[in-house]
Amino acid sequence: MENIPREAYLPEVDRTASVTLPSVLSQAGAALASPFLPEPVKAPLSMALGLPTMLEGAGTLLNEGVKVAVLDAAAVGFSLARGDYATANAIVAMLGLGEYLEQWTEQKSDDLLKNLLRPQVETVWVERDAREVSIPFTELGVGDIVICGAGELMPVDGVVTDGEAALNQSSITGESLPVHVRPGDSVLSGTVVEDGRLKIAARSVGAETSMARMGRFLENSLRTKSVSQTRSDELADKLVPVTFGLGLGLFALTRDVRRAASVLTVDYSCAIKVAAPVAVKSGMYAAGHCGVLLKGGQALDNLARIDTVVFDKTGTLTKGDLKVTDLIPLNGMDGEELLALAAGAEEHYSHPVARAVVAEAKSRGLELPPISQVDFIVAHGVSAFVEGERVLVGSRHFLEDDEHVDCFAAVKLGRELRSQGKSLLYVAREGLLVGVIAMRDELRPEAVEAMGLLKERGISKIVMLTGDHRDTANAIAESLGCIDELHWEQRPEDKAAIVNRLKKDGHFLAFAGDGVNDAPALISADVGICMPGGADLAREAAQVVLLEDNLKALAVARDIATQNEKVLKRSFQAAVGINSAVLLMASAGLLSPVASAFLHNASTLGILGYAAASGGRVPKSQEFIRSKRQTEEVA
Repeated sequence: MENIPREAYLPEVDRTASVTLPSVLSQAGAALASPFLPEPVKAPLSMALGLPTMLEGAGTLLNEGVKVAVLDAAAVGFSLARGDYATANAIVAMLGLGEYLEQWTEQKSDDLLKNLLRPQVETVWVERDAREVSIPFTELGVGDIVICGAGELMPVDGVVTDGEAALNQSSITGESLPVHVRPGDSVLSGTVVEDGRLKIAARSVGAETSMARMGRFLENSLRTKSVSQTRSDELADKLVPVTFGLGLGLFALTRDVRRAASVLTVDYSCAIKVAAPVAVKSGMYAAGHCGVLLKGGQALDNLARIDTVVFDKTGTLTKGDLKVTDLIPLNGMDGEELLALAAGAEEHYSHPVARAVVAEAKSRGLELPPISQVDFIVAHGVSAFVEGERVLVGSRHFLEDDEHVDCFAAVKLGRELRSQGKSLLYVAREGLLVGVIAMRDELRPEAVEAMGLLKERGISKIVMLTGDHRDTANAIAESLGCIDELHWEQRPEDKAAIVNRLKKDGHFLAFAGDGVNDAPALISADVGICMPGGADLAREAAQVVLLEDNLKALAVARDIATQNEKVLKRSFQAAVGINSAVLLMASAGLLSPVASAFLHNASTLGILGYAAASGGRVPKSQEFIRSKRQTEEVA
């Protein structure tokens, strides 16, 4: 695991167990034996067993006020004061057992969540000078050709360059069926080659791999609390003085030490405080196995509350893989010359439009002209000099409004192409429009169904943002069918402004995107959602990262979030209801201190079990994704 960055394993808050199994067993043995011990032994033994509880209670009272430890100390102290050593010892034993089991349950939920991580390898096989050599993982670099055979763990994120194989992606997506990959397919670190052999061109290594990122996200999530957890904790703390006051009040009125001790053994906060993190972590684990990585409980909390989802079009609702469809040369330029000119200017620009143009030029074997003085204008285009002549490549708005290039010759043709859902790239040289390049970005095959699934799950408003022209945007929105609000020709800063405006209008919203220019909107939204192939900045800014390249994973995440909300609510209701009933019976003198402590601890453990089991249940909606993947495999 040493190749995962150190920050992925920063120590958590209070990782040392305060109660160990040997101490619990010794307390239980002493409690069982105390009725049969002689009086000279029974008293000092009971004082020794109860002293740590009473000292902790005294310290808590002085430093923090009336908390759970004060109740426990008072219950034990009352029993010792009246000489009921068997009861005092039984209370200490049950307190220890309850605390140990609570620690064990919470640790199990942490370990369950961490099981999403898989260990890194120490050495890897790479291709060097037409030979296969083994090198330390730490020496691996971007661009290296990594070789993985059957049974081996994928150590990098990359693209298959040669070979075919069946990959087990269960550690990433939760899918138990192997996925067939071939040249051109992307693969993630942490997957296992079940059958076949692959050569992979490494895109991300070491601390930048998906598994290392998951390590950082998950470890951070274990330290954070959601708003609902914090509120539950605050309410639980407020209920402690109520129990303490009731116990002391009963003693003052009745002088019945036994009844007061029975009341003081009942504590609302144990079940409330521990059940919430257990349910949240179990829900995060279930989400991880359904292809959704949540950065903390607040993301799960917010997903259950959203009523609006804002989608950036490119790379989110579409595949993000633009293809050149039409070349329209003007003013004496031929098609291939136009393409080479545009590709030369865009060659060093990382935007999807630039990549599409350059890829088309390379696929045709065109020689790109030498370029100088390249200037990238964000969300507009590129300005460059080719053989001393200024070349502009970008949107019509950029050329016509900003650079005053006459684009009238392409108006009619542009309108026709945009009505087909195509995006247009205008090219000018020395102030003269020399051509238009049309591109199309296909909708994701599951996009229409995913929009419908979100509507079924209570999302009342779906918004699409795009930098495309109005006609192109309308054509795509009509294809999707569920778009309630559409914004076109958007700049990066416009996206965040729209998100903030929707929030001011009272919407609780999620924003889904994948580009660097989406980061402001991802941060501004109540829930930022990044696609699997998102840019580094987008992945860091988002609270939710999809590991499965399927928009229907959003419906699964919504199901898990709403289910978790129900689990938290039911756990809270059970904790308050059961403990209130026990408290009333103890106040009426119907329960002994031992019986009261037993019922309290038993109910707490029952609620914890329910929170762990229900919070971690994978929803049936996961079948949306699995059925699609199985269909693709058969095809």
